[in-house]
Amino acid sequence: MPHHPSTQPVSIRLRSTWWFWLLATSVFISALGCQPTQQLVVVPNTTTPVSGSVTTPPSTTVSLPAVYVGSYDGSLYALDTTRGTPLWTFRADTSIHSSPVVAYGRVYIGSLGGKLYALDATSGSPIWSRTLGAGIYSSPTIVDGRLFIGCQDGKLYAFDATTGNLLWRYDTSMGISTQVYGLYSSPAVANGRVFIGGQDNKVYALDATTGLLRWRYQTDGFILSSPGVSGSQVYIGSSDNKLYAFSAETGALVWQYKTAGVVDSSPVTAAGVVYVGSGDNTLYALDATMGQPRWTYATGGVLYVSPVVAAGTVYIASRDHSLYAINAQTGQRQWAFQTQFDCYSSPAVTGETVYIGSNDTRLYAINRRAGQVRWSFKTGGVVVSSPVVAQKSQLLGIYPTISGGK
Repeated sequence: MPHHPSTQPVSIRLRSTWWFWLLATSVFISALGCQPTQQLVVVPNTTTPVSGSVTTPPSTTVSLPAVYVGSYDGSLYALDTTRGTPLWTFRADTSIHSSPVVAYGRVYIGSLGGKLYALDATSGSPIWSRTLGAGIYSSPTIVDGRLFIGCQDGKLYAFDATTGNLLWRYDTSMGISTQVYGLYSSPAVANGRVFIGGQDNKVYALDATTGLLRWRYQTDGFILSSPGVSGSQVYIGSSDNKLYAFSAETGALVWQYKTAGVVDSSPVTAAGVVYVGSGDNTLYALDATMGQPRWTYATGGVLYVSPVVAAGTVYIASRDHSLYAINAQTGQRQWAFQTQFDCYSSPAVTGETVYIGSNDTRLYAINRRAGQVRWSFKTGGVVVSSPVVAQKSQLLGIYPTISGGK
């Protein structure tokens, strides 16, 4: 079974005295037959930004032929892409579910112990770390020197990617709720806004510089899917079995498409088509503008994972233990590679190789054209983290937000 976080509150923040005072005040006002003349001011849900600017990131690039992946054994591995041998290994405080991202000569990763790490991508040496309020399933997204990441404490954080300084944080509980629902989703950033889905059933759009809320939309189920942004629209799945398309500017619903299973998969848009997996075992290709189906492909297991579209092929893994390569235009299968257990990792694709993690504890390097294994590396735990290649110029395709390959 997938390690889905509980949709119940991950922490309780009691404000019994505050609520007693509010209730007493409301009763008193009602007894007088009057209305309050001034709205009560509650704890703000966005911290004041320390600064509107960030440190200029280093111009360092990574020359290693490396692929990075995290494991439930608590390690982040840097492996040689040619042979699959370890270049270095970093031991985190606890298990790693989050996918790494490479930027500015560094690799960033979160842990289920609530640690966010910035490491030297060449040596694996720690540069800085920060402790968040709960476990981290979300994967970092880095844009223009800012790092954004969700947390199971219900907060979206923005850090200076160079220094690790907190820029702002947004609290989805708005500071007054006794229930705090986590952010499993990974943030997407486009046109100065950061988008994320919550286990409180809501989609959020925030100003990327200030963290101020621009809009939010409530679906009918909790959200584990990460948003994908293409043009003027943002796409996201929900456990209510639907894929949603919103206006990125206003949050207005453009269309919704209902599948027969939960949509925890993160959507990817390419050439006017949005691709997404469903708990009904099916990969869907939908018209990105209208939401009309182009084709579907049924696998033998639930599709919790997210697709990658590269060189006219959609790559997606399934709980039937297989990685599929499917023609992006026709929906016809090109090949399928069988691992030894379920797959929840999203692939990384280069000119010759597809990298994918599996719950059989291995990272696989597979020939992109033939679907045959080149090498595999065994970790000490299941691999749900999505791999990322050090040299981004080698990557092909369009990636979900959850993947550090973006």
